[in-house]
Amino acid sequence: MPDSQKPLAWDDFRLIKAIADAGTLPAAAGLLGINHSTVFRRLGQIEASLGTPLFERHRAGYAATAAGEEMIGLARRMDEDVAAVTRRLAGQAVSPSGELRVTTNDSLLVHLLTPLFAKFRLACPDVRLDIVLTNQALNLSKRDADVAIRATDQPPETLVGRRAATIAWALYGRAVDFPDGAPADAEALHGRDWIALGEHLAALQAVKYVRANVAPERVAYRVNSVLGLAEAVESGLGIGHLPCLIGDARPALVRLAPPDPALAADLWLLTHPDLRHAARVRVFLDFLAAEIAKLRRFIAGEEPVGRG
Repeated sequence: MPDSQKPLAWDDFRLIKAIADAGTLPAAAGLLGINHSTVFRRLGQIEASLGTPLFERHRAGYAATAAGEEMIGLARRMDEDVAAVTRRLAGQAVSPSGELRVTTNDSLLVHLLTPLFAKFRLACPDVRLDIVLTNQALNLSKRDADVAIRATDQPPETLVGRRAATIAWALYGRAVDFPDGAPADAEALHGRDWIALGEHLAALQAVKYVRANVAPERVAYRVNSVLGLAEAVESGLGIGHLPCLIGDARPALVRLAPPDPALAADLWLLTHPDLRHAARVRVFLDFLAAEIAKLRRFIAGEEPVGRG
């Protein structure tokens, strides 16, 4: 054991984990919010204290040694323990107050959630909402968000929550392009220009439908946002599948086919098990579930004109 060895601090483990996660010192420095030279110096001090290298330097980056792998594993367990304690403490709040971070996507926010969030703020003014828009799943275990509102058929097993509604999807085009409504021959629609969602949304049934039924040369436009797809249909770029709550809310669009049950997705309100009893989380989820229930027929495509 080297004479200079001293107990490692939590910041030392954070640095080791950051290098392992990032693969390079500059990227690790970015994660930690410190200088590249500081990371280099501190890693040298840690390795000198332990008397063994934790990483091998390669042209492509830093690769962990056997000792490094052991330290990285410990660092990750410590990080998970810290996150778990933070969640439990956050779950002990006894009144609905404080900040609540909610993740969802742009289409749900614009066409469904913003008015509901406004109603919630009137009912619970001591809860401040921080909305994070992304189609990617944030890590609720690390408190990237407290609540996730997602359209999915397979919510993560690590989260708990409730299914609030079923989101219907149908095929839409511009009303001006279909003055007589949907053509009697549905197959004729496959000869028109189509708009499709990007492949990173490949889990959606609408993406799978286009891939299986529409010739590639008929896909004139791709976009990685459902809201962007609605804008494209409205602009006359082609026809495409949309959630009925989006398509039916746009007077310039018309349904070209009834809602397809095979394309439907469930709307889930999700949180981490450690947070489900937190007052602000519980009140928020209960409020949203009740408000969405009032719109369930509209979301399910059963009220084609407005919310009724």
